[in-house]
Amino acid sequence: MDERDTAGILSGDVLSATSTEEELSTYGSCGLQDEAAASTTRSWRPPFACPLPLTVEPVMFLSMFSIALQSPLATQYVWDRVSDDVGYNGSRRLSCNNSLTPDPLQEQVQTLTAHWNLYISLGGFSVGILVVPLLGSWSDLAGRRRVLIIPNLGMAVQAAVYLVAMYLKLPLIWFLIGRLLSGLTGEFNAVVAACFCYVADISDKKSLTLRVAVLEACLGLAGILASVVGGQWRKAQGYINPFWLVLATNLATALYVYLFVRESVPLDPNAKLLTYRHHKTVWQLFSTGGTSGQTKGSFHRYRLWLYMLSFFLVVTIHFGSRDLYVLYELSSPLCWGSALIGYGAAAQQMAYLTSLMGLKLMQHCLKDSWVAVVGLVSNISGLLVLSVADTTQLMFTGYALLFLFMAPLPVLRSKLSKLVAQSEQGALFATVACLDSFCFLVGSGLFNSLYPLTLNFMKGFLFLCAAILLFVPAGIIGFMQCFDSKKGRRDSLVS
Repeated sequence: MDERDTAGILSGDVLSATSTEEELSTYGSCGLQDEAAASTTRSWRPPFACPLPLTVEPVMFLSMFSIALQSPLATQYVWDRVSDDVGYNGSRRLSCNNSLTPDPLQEQVQTLTAHWNLYISLGGFSVGILVVPLLGSWSDLAGRRRVLIIPNLGMAVQAAVYLVAMYLKLPLIWFLIGRLLSGLTGEFNAVVAACFCYVADISDKKSLTLRVAVLEACLGLAGILASVVGGQWRKAQGYINPFWLVLATNLATALYVYLFVRESVPLDPNAKLLTYRHHKTVWQLFSTGGTSGQTKGSFHRYRLWLYMLSFFLVVTIHFGSRDLYVLYELSSPLCWGSALIGYGAAAQQMAYLTSLMGLKLMQHCLKDSWVAVVGLVSNISGLLVLSVADTTQLMFTGYALLFLFMAPLPVLRSKLSKLVAQSEQGALFATVACLDSFCFLVGSGLFNSLYPLTLNFMKGFLFLCAAILLFVPAGIIGFMQCFDSKKGRRDSLVS
């Protein structure tokens, strides 16, 4: 990106600080800061200097590890508790031997488990939709460190509630209570928003897409490790011990941020409380297109909305499909056990790493937009295979075809970040995090509600519908890239 393009995105004061940003981009949280920055962040300076050029990558890795370890185990625990309630103990394997005559008890367990997943997801969203945007935009003034610590403590509280419910065999409503308590602190979506904000603060525009992809790869690496460990551990020792590790991981993440991660934005001493004006900032960003939208016209705002629509569709389908994988694998004709479920989840998470490598390689010969389109083609092909998968081999073939399905997300995040000013990054990623929560609710709610209705005619019908819907963001991204290319050629002819 040349200087004129950068000037159209960043304000003058940000451009004047290019050397400082490059230094932060190189050294991250371990880099040197000038005296002015040090004075504004003295109260939130970490006690120790980090010896490695790391920033928030370990935070993303550890937070994702706890989520990826907890989520499938919680679904399996709900399945087991519902099975006990309806008297389904030990009959699942027998029904798997005769897939032509589905067990009505098994269908009842699937339906009740899907509904409980919906209630828990809805509870987390209903609170998070209010808290996450506030925390994200508040971090522009109060700093990123606070918003990295608070949600991890909330997730630790959630794990503690789950542990108490398991020890005492409390009703499943306690899982909803734990999720609500975590939602009050922003839970995982707030961590993701703060991590992407932090990377946007310390990266230049040229390297931003790759830095975002590295964070996405941290999600995948953590997911692979958690999936393999969780499945085998649960099979050997049950549910209790893995959830103790979830609790310890969340506490360790908060401690890491406090000890080692330096602040990336100057702190406003008056920004001590969350106020209504933080919600107002988010609304102004998308109603006017932000500072850049006010100077570049309405098309800039439309571009912002189109990329947000693409992001919404991709993430909604991702969350909705992911919620069904475990139920799809537990029931006939697959009837996977904990070990195979863990390997399947690891195969899904491997796509984070393969997407990073694919993105890095394809950037040498393709524009970012076309990299995203290739990733969507990978996603579509994988979902088509999964929609008809009735054997273990076919299921893993579908997972293999998803090897680039995460490539569109770092591209979309990077494009959104480049459309707003540096001072609006917190508001932007707060909105994206809020949209993440909304995508999770819509995807989880829609897929979990419709899945029981498809059991009688085609279990993979929702995967087929998801594949068809992904043609919409592919078309939007391709159209925007063609428009930008034509506009670039026209401008070059005029100049």
